[in-house]
Amino acid sequence: MRQMTKKAENLLLFIWVQAFVATTGSLFYSEIMGYVPCEMCWYQRILMYPLVIIYGAAAIKKDISIALPGLILSVIGLPISIYHYMLQKVPAMHELGGACTGAVPCNAVYVNYFGFITIPFLAGVAFTVIIVLHLMLLKEQRRK
Repeated sequence: MRQMTKKAENLLLFIWVQAFVATTGSLFYSEIMGYVPCEMCWYQRILMYPLVIIYGAAAIKKDISIALPGLILSVIGLPISIYHYMLQKVPAMHELGGACTGAVPCNAVYVNYFGFITIPFLAGVAFTVIIVLHLMLLKEQRRK
């Protein structure tokens, strides 16, 4: 295990904070606001929730090698978020939203801040931030 720089430690902490905020936001919408997650939301949750544990453990142990699964989960989660967002916002894809097998159609829009920020958009931003910060973290470790 190599020694981490202070910048690398901070990046790892920022990644953990992003994953924690995304997970907390997801739980807020479902448990406090009462929004029932659709099938695509569940897939995104399955990929986001473990990131809190993965990056938290990596930050505590100061070892980025155990954080690699987090990058993989984020890289898988981003296209799912993009596809889900397109189901909500692209009229030609609205019909595909009915293909969800759950009680809630995947093209249902619970929130629509500023006319474009939906829950899948927020998840996509979270996955993107995690990916970018993780790549910066890898670059920082290689530089050292």
